[in-house]
Amino acid sequence: MPIILATDFIVYLLFLATLFFVSFAIKRQGKAFIVWRRIKTNRLAALSTIALVLYGLIAFCDSVRWRDAITDEKGAIQKTESGETIWNPEPLSILDRVFTKTREGAEKTFSSPLANTLYVKEIIELPDGSTTRDYPSLKRPGAHLLGTDKVGGDVFFAAMKGVRTGIVIGAGTTVVMIPFAILFGVLAGYYGRWIDDIIQYTYTTLSSIPGVLLIVAFMLIFGTEGYQGGLVTDKDLFISIFVFNERLFWLCVIMGITSWTDLCRLIRGETLKLRELEYVQAGRAFGSGGLAIIWRHIVPNVTHLVLITMVLQFSGLVLAEAILSYIGIGVGTETGSWGNMINNARLELSREPSVWWSLAGAFVFMFCLVLPANIFADAVRDALDPKLRGK
Repeated sequence: MPIILATDFIVYLLFLATLFFVSFAIKRQGKAFIVWRRIKTNRLAALSTIALVLYGLIAFCDSVRWRDAITDEKGAIQKTESGETIWNPEPLSILDRVFTKTREGAEKTFSSPLANTLYVKEIIELPDGSTTRDYPSLKRPGAHLLGTDKVGGDVFFAAMKGVRTGIVIGAGTTVVMIPFAILFGVLAGYYGRWIDDIIQYTYTTLSSIPGVLLIVAFMLIFGTEGYQGGLVTDKDLFISIFVFNERLFWLCVIMGITSWTDLCRLIRGETLKLRELEYVQAGRAFGSGGLAIIWRHIVPNVTHLVLITMVLQFSGLVLAEAILSYIGIGVGTETGSWGNMINNARLELSREPSVWWSLAGAFVFMFCLVLPANIFADAVRDALDPKLRGK
């Protein structure tokens, strides 16, 4: 039985957008080809693109999930008295199924990266009946690339589960932010007067309020209930497949609502310049309405700002999710998140001997996403900047 979360649509939309980008680049059409040509000539940007594609594939595999039917010891499917199949409440994604041994092969507690024994000593009974205190062997010695956490879970697998959360926050917040920024920015810049005053007052007020306070208030109202990750209950399901009330989805919404103001300012300023250009004046002279001019002339000419800002803010949003999860107002504890890993590593660093690999795993995975995203953003900016296009 497939299970589709509200945030899965964000990953699917990002996957489709990537396919469209590739198709236009192959056909040598539009700005996609300009960006692709720039990336091919920049080796560092090409490597960053490969890294981003790899992260995207991990997120996509973690967004395609389904529940298995519960079976008895003989393998027969269990059903209710009414003849309905009983489904396992834990949906497993493609990523979970590929790393089944890693997910199910939990150790007792901490173990260092690629170790053969636990990180703490235990009383071990020897074959001759005597006991000694030593480091017991692992169930899967040398198989944990980044070690294990307090409950014996594989840190490398936990870090991979955080990839989807980071990409959903970065892409989902952008999807929410861009329509607000384009709509209000273009209207304020083109029409001016009282419309401009109202929109400026709105985004100035939002900018004056600390974003963390807005996110905390919103999450306390909408994010306390609904799917928090882990098991799926009947009250979470809609038409037995969809889960719309999801904490991560509400986090994307509130972060998008509080993040559109800066882009709106940029679009407003660009629109103030565009509305005075000759082709816009010619459109007015020929009797074109304001909405027609906005759709045909203004919006296409602010697209470069949208694309550049979208890519540049992606890395900042990924870091913001980690911070929010660290202070306890981000995603649920059962959802894979780098912020949750950092939060759990806080106490692990204070023990003796300290456990550093959970923090290191979250840092490495976050660094390998944020740095390529910034390099890719620089390539996109250089490709779409008319001043640099000919150089």
